[in-house]
Order: sequence, then structure tokens, then C-alpha cells
Amino acid sequence: MSKEAVESAPATTHPPVAQTPADAGDAGYSKDLKARHVNMIAIGGAIGTGLLLGAGGRLHNAGPALAVAYLVCGVFAFFVVRALGELVLYRPSSGSFVSYAREFLGEKGAYVAGWMYFLNWSTTGIADITAIALYTHYWSLFTSIPQWVLALIALAVVLAVNLISVKIFGEMEFWFAIIKVATIVGFMLISIFLLATQHKVGGHTPGLSVISDHGGLLPHGAMPVVLVMQGVIFAYAALELVGVAAGETAEPEKIVPRAVNSIMWRVGLFYVGSVVLLALLLPGSVYSADESPFVTVLSKIGVPAAGDVMNLVVLTAAMSSLNSGLYSTGRILRSMAMAGSAPKFTARMNRSQVPYGGILLTCAVCVLGVGLNYLVPSQAFEIVLNVASLGIISTWVIIMLCHMIFVRRARAGLATRPHFQLKFSPVTEIATIAFLLVCLGMMWNDPEVGRKTILLIPLLAVMLVAGWFGVRRRVAENAGQEPAGLKR
Repeated sequence: MSKEAVESAPATTHPPVAQTPADAGDAGYSKDLKARHVNMIAIGGAIGTGLLLGAGGRLHNAGPALAVAYLVCGVFAFFVVRALGELVLYRPSSGSFVSYAREFLGEKGAYVAGWMYFLNWSTTGIADITAIALYTHYWSLFTSIPQWVLALIALAVVLAVNLISVKIFGEMEFWFAIIKVATIVGFMLISIFLLATQHKVGGHTPGLSVISDHGGLLPHGAMPVVLVMQGVIFAYAALELVGVAAGETAEPEKIVPRAVNSIMWRVGLFYVGSVVLLALLLPGSVYSADESPFVTVLSKIGVPAAGDVMNLVVLTAAMSSLNSGLYSTGRILRSMAMAGSAPKFTARMNRSQVPYGGILLTCAVCVLGVGLNYLVPSQAFEIVLNVASLGIISTWVIIMLCHMIFVRRARAGLATRPHFQLKFSPVTEIATIAFLLVCLGMMWNDPEVGRKTILLIPLLAVMLVAGWFGVRRRVAENAGQEPAGLKR
């Protein structure tokens, strides 16, 4: 379908079921995801290893003001998801922001959005299987098994789940999210009890004195808080899964607003609330990047097997992330393949209406991660984590650009905005984009990994340009027009 046809399609919140989809990549999907699945996918996207594991090292470096960093990043993350939610109600699509980029930014925009998102999730997948292998090594039963073997087993299990059906994926994410939420709620209840009873934690009496007696909110100054912003943004990655999942729900107009609106209070409760409680229980210097902050607290009060329980939960979070990555890239790559900007085989679907071609391509990159675990097991996680952050930031920027153009068209009478809207456009979008670019720039202050990651941007740009010249003829043919510069 041509871009002109997409733009001229009627903008309606409730498209007829029989209508030909505006994005050819949306055809053929089942609608098996229920409200509870999408709600838990939203929670699963908001809660991951960034909180369960990463908060320890960030508390150590930034101190109690880390809660403010989580709050600020959470607000901008909510703006992104709210903008995406409005686009979803305008036109639900399994191609999600890639489909919207095609409509509002053209094929080049969709091409960049799709491949940067693929970069994000394929490298995140490598980080996930690396994390799974590391967490599994925690138990002595598995220490003799090489890290790369455990990584390969984890990838095979999650691949099998994704290929069966979207309903199985939804169920798996539902229970993964239940485990994470139950763990955090349980920890918060224990923390509140410790505060209320003034029970000593590691020799410290919990309360505001723990903060005031150890340097206050900013024990190391404001700069460490600013520098952790980029890592905090990564903690919120996967919130955009709500937009992808909406393409496989029967009633997105009912389900998506509820899921998106609930993200804000979940961020406030789980992220900000947990960090505040952690700061009130122990000084930031006690926490470590090598251990979950929840394990640190529970072990200080003598909870038996706290390490084993939390290791299992963090392992679950990594499995959930890998599961989500395979799911989303399969759908995104299919949308791109139907437009000609991804390999043809990524458009293929199996009998269960699962786009297995794109899922297998992501798995192929993750297998390279298995090799990375074999060659440099100690560095594999950090290497891919920083590359993934480039994909996350670019994806969120593209979502905000699409929304800004959509609103502009709506004001010109060319589209109809749904009742569910991101307010104060274009100020909200511009502020969010500026914030994300500042977070990207702050990576330069980390000479070990962050600066090297930023230096990858010119290389990625060259690869994207070269790739576009490789696919532009096919993209033009699919759109029914000849690309500029190829006319005889």
C-alpha cells in the first residue's frame, strides 16, 4: 500500500473490522491478547532489572536523590507512552511506531525507526541471556555449566514460547509480571513494618536520620544524580510494548487507555516508592551494583534464603525482557518487510499467526551474544547494554516526532484526534525530545563505556545510509512508485 493511500485513509477511533488495514503488515494477526495480558505487559515493561538489580549501584553512586531521578525520567516516559497510546487509538497497528513513522515521517523514517528498535532489542536480548546465565550461576548446581551454554538454553526456551502463539506469550508475561509485582509489594510491606517498628537494619535505625546522618539527599553532589539519568531511562525501556501489543487485542480503545494511565501511578509506587524506602532503611554507601538492593536489606535483617528468592525474581525479569524483545521485534520487522525495508522472510507467519521470520532474525543476533558470552563473559553485559540505550532513545524520539506531526495534521483538519490525548502539544513533545537528547549527551561523561557508545553513532549512521541505498528500490516498488535518483 502506498504512503499516499495510508495518509488518505479515514482517521477514526473505531475502524470497521472488515476494513483493509492501513498498514499491510497488520493483516493476518489473531486478536488473542486480553485486557489482563496488556495490563501486565505494561507492568512488565515498567518493572525490570533496572529496579530489581540496577537500583543498588545507582543508590551507591547518587544517594537518596535517585528517587528524584526515577520520578523525572518516569514523567517523561509517561509522556512517551501517552503519545503512543493516542496514536494507537487513532489507528491500532502491530507495527506500532514504525507504522506511524511510515505515515508521518515517510519510508525513511520508518526504516530508521524499525532498525534502531531492532538494534535496541537484539542487543538487549544479548544482555538478557547474559544476565540469565550469570543469575543461574548464582546456584552451585549450575556453576560447572559454561555461561554460554546457559545463555543458549535460555534463548531456546523463550524462542519456543514465542513461536507457539501470542496467547502463550501473553500468559507467560502475565505470570512474569505477577511475580515481579508480588515481590516488590512484599518488600515494601516489610520495609514499612521496619520503619513503623524502628527495627534496626544492619545496625542502623530506619528513618530520616539514615539520610540526614550520611550526607543528606545529595551525599556526592548533584552531578552523580544527573549522570545516572541515562541508566534510569534504560530502566523504563519496554514501556512502548503496549503499542505493539494493542495490534493483537480485540478492543484496543478500551484496553490501551486503562493500561497507559496506570503506568504513571505504578512508576510512582514501585520505582520512586521502593527507592525512598531503600534510602530510609540503609545509607546509600551500603548498597552495591553487584547485589540487588532488596537482597541487601533482607540479608541485613536475617531473612533466610533472601538471596535465592531475589535471584529467582531477577532471573524471571530477564526472561520476561527476552520474551518481550522477541515478541516486539517479530511484529516490527514484519511491518517493515511488507514495506520492503526488511528481508522478505521476516514477513512470514506460521499457522498460529506468529511472525516467525522476524523472531528468528532477532534470535540469530542473540546467538552472536552467546558467542560474546564465550569470548568475553565478564564484559558481555556492559558492552551490549550501552548500545541498546541508543536504540531506546531513538525510538522514543521518533514516537514524539510522529505524535507532533499527527497533532499538526489534526489541527489542519486532516486527521481526527481520539478522546485519549497527550496534553500541551507541541511543548510536551519538544521538552521530552530535549530531555532524551541531553541524557544521550551525558553518556560522554563516562569515558569507559558511554563515550565509546556515543562514538558508535557515526558508524550506525553510515550503516543506516548504506542499508537504505540497498533497500530503497524495493521500498519504492512496494509503494508503487520509482525512487528519486533511479529514474532513467
